[in-house]
Amino acid sequence: MPEDTATEQLYEQEEEVSIAEERVSVATQWQLMWWRFRKHKLALVSAVVIILFYTVVVLADFLAYADPDYSESQRTLLRPQPIHLFDEGKLRPFVYALVGTRDPITFKRVYTVDTSKKIPVTLFAHGYSYRLLGLIKTDIHLLGVQGTKAEDALFLLGTDSQGRDMWSRLMRATRISMTIGLTSVALSLFLGILLGGISGYYGGVVDTVIQRVIELLRSIPTIPLWMGLAAGLPSNWDIVKVYFAITIIISLIGWTELARVVRGRFLSLREEDFVVAAEITGCSRLRIIFRHMVPSFLSHIIAATTLALPAMIISETSLSFLGLGLRPPAISWGVLLQQAQNVQTLAFSPWLLLPAIPVIIAVLAFNFLGDGLRDAADPYGI
Repeated sequence: MPEDTATEQLYEQEEEVSIAEERVSVATQWQLMWWRFRKHKLALVSAVVIILFYTVVVLADFLAYADPDYSESQRTLLRPQPIHLFDEGKLRPFVYALVGTRDPITFKRVYTVDTSKKIPVTLFAHGYSYRLLGLIKTDIHLLGVQGTKAEDALFLLGTDSQGRDMWSRLMRATRISMTIGLTSVALSLFLGILLGGISGYYGGVVDTVIQRVIELLRSIPTIPLWMGLAAGLPSNWDIVKVYFAITIIISLIGWTELARVVRGRFLSLREEDFVVAAEITGCSRLRIIFRHMVPSFLSHIIAATTLALPAMIISETSLSFLGLGLRPPAISWGVLLQQAQNVQTLAFSPWLLLPAIPVIIAVLAFNFLGDGLRDAADPYGI
C-alpha cells in the first residue's frame, strides 16, 4: 500500500509538471512576462506605489484641500497640525483651533493650540474651484473643515515662509514633477530608438553624422549648460511655456546614451536571418526597425526606461532646487525644496524638507520596478 501511494503521488507530480509545461508552451509572450513579473514581490509593491503617485497626479486638486497659491503673511512657518480621529470615544475627526498672539519681545505673530475649541474635519467638503481631469468644474475636495475655510484652519504639513499650505502645494508639485519625468522619458526614448536604430541600421554617412552629434552633446558641461539655458529662458514666460521648455531640453540631452546602445545592438542584428527575410519580403526600413529589431532586445529598453524615469525626476528636482529649472510660481518638488537651503530650516522648520521624501520613494520604486520588468522581459526563464 505505501508503494502504491508513492507511485500515485509520483504520477500526480509528473502530470502537474506536464500541465505546467504545456501551459507555458502555448502562452503568449505577455502572459509569460506577467507570470515572471508577479514573482518579484518588491517590484509588485513598487508598481503599486507608482500607481498611487500617478493617482495623485490625476487627482491633485481633489486631494489638496487648500488653494496652493493662497498665502497669508500672518501664518508663516506653522508647524504640522495633527488630525485627532476620536472625540469622546466616537469616531469624529477634528483639529484644534489655532489662536494667534503677538510675541512681546519679537513682535511676531505666534500661534498656539486652543484645546478648548475643536474644528470638525469632514470628507468630500467644498473648497476652491478647479477642473477635475481638466474637464469637470467642481469644488469638492477629499478633506475640509466645518464652519470655516480649510485655508484658515487645516495645516496637515504646516505652512511655508509665505503662509501657503504645504500639503496642498505638495499635491500640486507631485503632478508637475511626475509628469515632467514621464514626458521627458517618452520623448528621449523615441529619439534614442529612432536615431540609434537609423544609425546602426543604415551605417555609412548617416551613422557618422549621428555619432558626431551624440559626441557633441555629451561633451557639453552640464552645469554651465543649464546656467546658460536658465539665463536664456525669457523671464516673462508663463508656467506652461517654461514647463515644456524644460521637458524638451531634458529630452534632447537624455537620448544619447540609449541611442548608442541601440546602435550597437542594430549593428549585430542587421545581418541576422529574420532581418534579411523582412527585407526580402518588402518591409519598409522603419517597420523592420520598430517591428522586428527593437522587440528583440525589449528587456534592455524596459530597463533603460525605468532607470531613466528617476534620473529625469532627480534632474528636474535638482535643477529647480538650484534655481536653474522651474521657477516660482511653478510648483514642483525642487521648487518646494528651495526654501530648505539653509541651516536655519533644519533647526526651526524641518517640515520644509518633507518634499524630499516623495522624491526618494519615487526613485526607489522606479528602480525596483525596473529590476522586476527587466527580469520579466526574459520570459523563457520561467
